[in-house]
Amino acid sequence: MITTDICIIGAGPVGLFAVFEAGLLKMRCHLFDVLPQVGGQLSEIYPHKPIYDIPGYPMIKAQELIDNQMEQIAPFKPTVSLGERVETLIKQDDGSYHVVGSDGTLVHCQVVVIAGGLGCFEPRKPELANLEVYEGRYVHYMIKDPERFRDTDVVIAGGGDSALDWTLYLADVASKVTLVHRSDSFRGAPDSAEKVFNLAQQGKISLLLSHNLVALEGDGNLKEVHLTNKQKEMVTVSADHFIPLYGLSPKLGPIADWGLNLDKNAIEVNTFDYSTNVERIYAIGDINTYPGKLKLILCGYHEAALMCQSAFKYVYPDKKLSFKYTTVNGVNAF
Repeated sequence: MITTDICIIGAGPVGLFAVFEAGLLKMRCHLFDVLPQVGGQLSEIYPHKPIYDIPGYPMIKAQELIDNQMEQIAPFKPTVSLGERVETLIKQDDGSYHVVGSDGTLVHCQVVVIAGGLGCFEPRKPELANLEVYEGRYVHYMIKDPERFRDTDVVIAGGGDSALDWTLYLADVASKVTLVHRSDSFRGAPDSAEKVFNLAQQGKISLLLSHNLVALEGDGNLKEVHLTNKQKEMVTVSADHFIPLYGLSPKLGPIADWGLNLDKNAIEVNTFDYSTNVERIYAIGDINTYPGKLKLILCGYHEAALMCQSAFKYVYPDKKLSFKYTTVNGVNAF
C-alpha cells in the first residue's frame, strides 16, 4: 500500500500543478492517470499544439509546458501510477480514503483531488460517408507529429480553438490548408480567429465558412472532401489528410458513482476551495463546474492553489497554515 497525503486523479497540467502547490505546503502526492504518460490531453492529443495564454510565455508548445511542469515538481518526488484508472474509493473511520486502481494499486490518503480533465474521453466524429475507410492513415482526430503533414493538402474542420490554432500552425507546414466551418463565425479566441481571417485574405490558407461536410472520396488514398455551401451547391476540396477537430465527448467513468453532485458530465464544486459535496474530495480543472467557469489551464492552476490551502487542514489538523511567498522562501523539498 502507498501512503501519501493527497491522491490526485489525473496527471494533466492542472494535476501536476496541484503537486507543486501541495509540495510548497509539505504535502506529499500520488498521481493516477489512465493514460500511459503524464500530461493528459496535452501529451496524448495535442503535444505540438501551441498555447498562448500561459503567463510569461508568448507561446509554448503543449509538451514543452508539461516537461517544464515535471521539472517544477521534481523536488517533491510524487509517486505515480500511469495506465491505471481509479475504480473505487473506500472511506476509512478516521475520514481518510483508500483509493483502489484498476491494476490493484492501493493508496491511503487524507484527501482525494479529481483533476481528470474531461474524464475518460473520445473524439467527436463527424457523420460522414466513408469516414471509417480513411480513419487511421488519412483521418486524424489529434495531431501528434505536425511533420506528417508537411507538403501535403490538409483539410481541417471545426470552429473552436484547436481548429484555429492548428490552422495557424500548419499554414507554415502543409502545402495547402483548408479550414471548413459550418457557421460563419468561430467559437475560439477572437485573436486566433483574426489571424486566420488575415491568412485567408493573404491567400495563405483557404477558408470555407457556412459549409457542411458531406463525404470523403479517394481510391484507397484520400483524394477529396465533398462539402455543400449555403446555396446547397456541391463544393469539392483536394485533400491528402482530413482533420476534424470537434472536441471530445467526456465520460466520467467510475467517478459518476461516488456520490458527487453532478451537472451533466461535470462535478459541482464550492468556489471557496473547489471542494465537492463529499468531505475531503475536491475537483479542479475542466472536470468541475460552477457559475462563471472558464475551461482554461490558467483557471485550473488557480483552483489547484486554493484547493491545497484547504486540504492542508486535513493533512495537518493540528497545525496553523502560514502562507509564505516562494520569492522569499524558495522551493524546498521534504
